[in-house]
Amino acid sequence: MLYFRQILIMLVSLYTVRVVLNVLGAEDYGIYNVVAGVVTMFGFLSGAMATASQRYFSYDMGKGNVEHLKTTFSVTFQIYVLLALVIVILAESVGVWFVNHRLVIPVERLTAANYIFQAAIVSFLLTLITTPYMASIIAHENMNVYAYVSIVEVALKLGIVFLLRVLPYDKLIVYGALLAFVALVNTSIYRFYCRKHYAECRFVFVKDRALFKEIVSYSGWNLFGAAVGVVKNQIINILLNMNFGALVNAARGIASQVNSAVVSFSQNFSTALRPQIIKTYAAGQKKETMNLVFRGCKFTFYLMYLFALPLCLEMKIILNLWLKNPPEYAVTFTQLALIDAVVDSISYPLMTLAQATGKIKLYQGVVGGILLCNLPVAYIVLKLGAPAYAVMVAAICITFTAFLVRLVIIKNLARFSIKDFVLKAALPCVAVALFSVIVPALFSLHFVENFLRLCITTLLSFCSTAFFVLFVGMNRAERIAVVATVKNRLRGEK
Repeated sequence: MLYFRQILIMLVSLYTVRVVLNVLGAEDYGIYNVVAGVVTMFGFLSGAMATASQRYFSYDMGKGNVEHLKTTFSVTFQIYVLLALVIVILAESVGVWFVNHRLVIPVERLTAANYIFQAAIVSFLLTLITTPYMASIIAHENMNVYAYVSIVEVALKLGIVFLLRVLPYDKLIVYGALLAFVALVNTSIYRFYCRKHYAECRFVFVKDRALFKEIVSYSGWNLFGAAVGVVKNQIINILLNMNFGALVNAARGIASQVNSAVVSFSQNFSTALRPQIIKTYAAGQKKETMNLVFRGCKFTFYLMYLFALPLCLEMKIILNLWLKNPPEYAVTFTQLALIDAVVDSISYPLMTLAQATGKIKLYQGVVGGILLCNLPVAYIVLKLGAPAYAVMVAAICITFTAFLVRLVIIKNLARFSIKDFVLKAALPCVAVALFSVIVPALFSLHFVENFLRLCITTLLSFCSTAFFVLFVGMNRAERIAVVATVKNRLRGEK
């Protein structure tokens, strides 16, 4: 269900970005990305809390403590309400000042930018309040519900595209308002479903200072880790705006859209796996936990690489077909963003394992500190006169460094064997990546750039990756299990 959801979202996203870019124009599209990005910066607050919510909900379920789960939900919801108030104050003060006095926006579009900013705040607050309900659905492993609601959301966003073409008002303002409406519908559906099906999702005011303090403390270090993601994405986006203007933001916005669509495929697998890792860890099943982590790392990487390989090889053709006239740097930005995501994808289950231990102070402090280097490095690189895409090259190097350090820290947190990880996960991933790229890359390099080459390169990439994943990237037991599962699915069995 998660993959059906993601394929639909990706197809609709590809279409809507093309239409929105065409209707708004490159400059207005760039303005939307950078202004909405100012609000998204506050997303690291909800992101940190979302991780904490899922961890505590899954942990209580793993322990079988239903009554404590009800208390955990109510305490978590109280924290979200307080967080929403903090974000409103910050956004309406610091945020408004920054949009009007620091961003590079044409004077005639400043009013529209302010409307977009307010609409983005509303959308964000609605999404924030939805997070504990989404965390409950994921903790209960009801991924079909998560998928269904997302499909409704993407259908509404497709409707926005058609309305945007016909409504006579300022297109940029209308776009922001309609996205806020979609967020409202999304929040209402999640709240209704969870209150109806999960006993713990009924808020009551609880005075549990110990649990409140524990969750806030846990979230505090997650907060630092999430803030690093903001630096890597949104603040560097602002840095690029201040150095190159809104058109470069449009290029990076395109890269972000493609990257988000592809990353979601591997994250879907990681999302489905996350509650199982936490529950087995809470139950003290170390061997099962490590098996889940090792296999999760491999398959998360494979799923990411399966889509990233043909996109990287034929990005120029794809963007020209998709957008007709893509902004400058869009091809390079997108290729580098995908490479960065592929490097990072193998770490998703490792991050979940670190969260499961509950001991994340050292992990977030060190790994987050390394990733935080994206900002000073990007600033120095741009000051030295490097092109805009140089910040992405630096990001890839920093991501790989963080991955190596992450392994060492988790070894101490969860009695994690680096040797087992290298043999069972890292080496198979490297082998698959090196071998599967050869045939499609050679074909792409030696044939004329056209639609036929795109189709053949994509087919060769999928076949090559699938072959090497099956015969190089899996052990015998995994291969037998996958083949059996495919056969059962083809027969209509579960």
